[in-house]
Amino acid sequence: MMVFWCLVMGALYFAMSYYLKPKGPEVVANGDLVIKRSLDGHFRTLGNVNGREVKFLVDTGASLVSVSENFAQSALLRGGAPATFHTANGNQAGRILENVAVSVGPVTVSNVRVGVGLRMQDDNEALLGQSFLSKFDISIVKDKMVLRSR
Repeated sequence: MMVFWCLVMGALYFAMSYYLKPKGPEVVANGDLVIKRSLDGHFRTLGNVNGREVKFLVDTGASLVSVSENFAQSALLRGGAPATFHTANGNQAGRILENVAVSVGPVTVSNVRVGVGLRMQDDNEALLGQSFLSKFDISIVKDKMVLRSR
């Protein structure tokens, strides 16, 4: 009986993990990127930083695209200028890199400033901040965020 319930709970865990995983953005006919709101109320999407896949949390209040130190090492993001980030959880030491390629769907912006030093639950999670988003006009309609290239 215990084995049966462990199998059921395992199957539910994997099913929910798949269901809740962020998806890539839709590209509509006019070229706009459409990011759907996640069940938790945030906008999340898959993308790439320096060619390495990442799960972005769209944060219109963040100045920079931000990644963890572990992610930066695996994505070969080296160097940068030392910086102190002012976050909701206090000040955080890190570094800022210039001219990093960031992609969301088929759209790549090559001259993005990226902050390294973010602390999230998963090293493959990152914030998609204004250093990328400022290249787009953004609108939110119901459960969709639309990014239109300027």
